[in-house]
Amino acid sequence: MANFTTADIKALRERTGAGMMDAKKALVECDGDLEAAVDALRAKGLATAQKKSSRTAAEGLVGVAVEGTTGVAVEVNSETDFVAKNDRFQDFVRKVTETALKTSGDDVETLKGLDYPDGGTVSDKLTDNVATIGENQQIRRMKTVSVSKGMVVPYMHNAVAPNLGKIGVLVALESEAGADVLEPLGKQLAMHIAAAFPQALNAEGLDAETIERERKIAAEKAAESGKPAEVQDKMVEGAIKKFAKENALLSQVFVMDNKTAIADVVAKAGKDAGHAIELKDYVRFQLGEGIEKEASDFAAEVAAAVKG
Repeated sequence: MANFTTADIKALRERTGAGMMDAKKALVECDGDLEAAVDALRAKGLATAQKKSSRTAAEGLVGVAVEGTTGVAVEVNSETDFVAKNDRFQDFVRKVTETALKTSGDDVETLKGLDYPDGGTVSDKLTDNVATIGENQQIRRMKTVSVSKGMVVPYMHNAVAPNLGKIGVLVALESEAGADVLEPLGKQLAMHIAAAFPQALNAEGLDAETIERERKIAAEKAAESGKPAEVQDKMVEGAIKKFAKENALLSQVFVMDNKTAIADVVAKAGKDAGHAIELKDYVRFQLGEGIEKEASDFAAEVAAAVKG
């Protein structure tokens, strides 16, 4: 018997849009391996292209902060959403994010060793929070972006408090243009990034393993066409180019008009302002991205707790 549950079938359907029987069959064929089942369904044309799954879930908050021409995003995880709504936890995430501006890199361990505004180190405060709130908390990741001239524009999608929420974005714009041009442009680009989920700034920045995975899937699809080898090769290369175009930020189609490439949106803004504008970098942190959260039976947990 294949090693999977009804919860796995549900998860596969949510990630791929495949039907119940197709999802079950794929899991049987892949002996319960969810990632392999996703690829199998896509190779058969039964699933939509998978970006980094936005359905993953972990609790906590993402914080963003900007000072001068530098911005930083930090993700802090907690076990439950109740803690994420706690004023103490929110204050911690806010102050940790502001403290992260003092680093010049993306190393969480370095951040933990910095002085916390209320005394001690960030690590000391984290330990104190865990003991006081009674729930595990972790500073999961951080990323800093900066420009020599121009602006770093922050954006928080569905903020739960100023600069705190579940999807935080930073847009780094290098330019001599003023804030009256860069701020609204940066916000529009940030909203696009929040919605469109780019995987890299440009095609060259896309993860090599991801590209190889897409190539294998495209090759399987091409092989099923029965066309000559040279035609199959062209089909594969076409599929990879399409994937790169759709997942690299600069070549994505702007969600605001659904027709203009982001690179062209930035170029036009620079031309209109009379100053060249370069989209130098960006950050998109979605809470829980890439974390697999264990499914739990709440009723069973309560029953177990009552039994002591």
